Amino acid sequence: MELPDLAGCVPAAPEQIRWIEDAGALDAWLEDHQGRPLALDTEFERVSTFYPIPGLVQLGCGADYCLVDPSVAAASDRFRQVLEDPSRLKLLYAMSEDLELFRHWLGVQPAGVVDLQIGAAMAGAGFSMGYARLVEGLFGESLDKSASRSDWLSRPLSEAQQRYALDDVRFLEPLYRWVRETLEEKGLADALREESDRFARELAAQDDPDMHYLRLRGGWALSDERQKLLRSLVIWREQAARRKDRPRSRVVPDAALIALAESRPDSLPGLSRIPDLSPGIIRRYGELLLDMLEADPSGLPALPAVIPGPLTRDQQALYKKLRKRLVAVAEARGIPIELLAPRRRLEAMIQQAAMGEDPCSGGLFEEQWRRELLEPLQDDIRGILTP
Repeated sequence: MELPDLAGCVPAAPEQIRWIEDAGALDAWLEDHQGRPLALDTEFERVSTFYPIPGLVQLGCGADYCLVDPSVAAASDRFRQVLEDPSRLKLLYAMSEDLELFRHWLGVQPAGVVDLQIGAAMAGAGFSMGYARLVEGLFGESLDKSASRSDWLSRPLSEAQQRYALDDVRFLEPLYRWVRETLEEKGLADALREESDRFARELAAQDDPDMHYLRLRGGWALSDERQKLLRSLVIWREQAARRKDRPRSRVVPDAALIALAESRPDSLPGLSRIPDLSPGIIRRYGELLLDMLEADPSGLPALPAVIPGPLTRDQQALYKKLRKRLVAVAEARGIPIELLAPRRRLEAMIQQAAMGEDPCSGGLFEEQWRRELLEPLQDDIRGILTP
């Protein structure tokens, strides 16, 4: 799709950069702009920690932009209320890390969020389009990315950092207007909000330590009993990583956890033969790991779900046939197939059909906007997956 020229639709960058320096002023700013969409972004650091460390909050309403130190945002009860208010629209771009930051830093699950990277894809700009590239294509402005990897925790921030940070919110409301108008023309006015809500829920569900083992897709070949052992190891690692505020891989890497569950070594020398299990990890956690590996898997809690394996050759053929059928719908509506029918959800439908279940119950048919587009294809889908 050729992007429209929206060069005149963006407020000019402010000559003076405004900082909100206390919680009362932030409360007042939010109150002054109530009822309008809130453009929102954050900067943070996470190199050697489990939790992201907040560095800056950027806010915008119309042509009014401001920068906020994390200590000021954290002291504002009104800011938390706005984040959790489903009726107050929050505009973000590629919002997964921002939402994670708010969950862990402020203990809030933002509601009423709209991810404009998803919106741009629905509007026809392309799947997973980078912010700077989209801004240049739509608004004709080239963003200076030199500050993107800079230190956001130190103060004072440079002029380049502050300008970079403001640009991250300056284009969000004009972008939202274009996305909204385009989706209305496509008959998908409510799709963006619904898809953003779904994405936010799925992101929040990833915080559950009990279910994190499902993200170790390499463990699919383990027996159910070994997967139960893997799950217990993963739960322990999640708790240790959060308690120590260290990246998961710095506690025990994924591959090592899978190898431990598979081979169940019973000695320190046995642990040393596990690839990716460093001497430092063995010194810190070796005895604890051996104690966990001694557990009888039959006595461990039942699995909520098994780790899904890769598709068989026959199932791969079904996947290609199903995807080809859905591509026609995606192209007709100008929606990337990766968004309309993500691979993981198609694989789940195929495996659902293999277990004798209706592939059109749930899956791609959970969200109303997809259901409306794909309901006419239900018989075709069943015919492909349950011949």
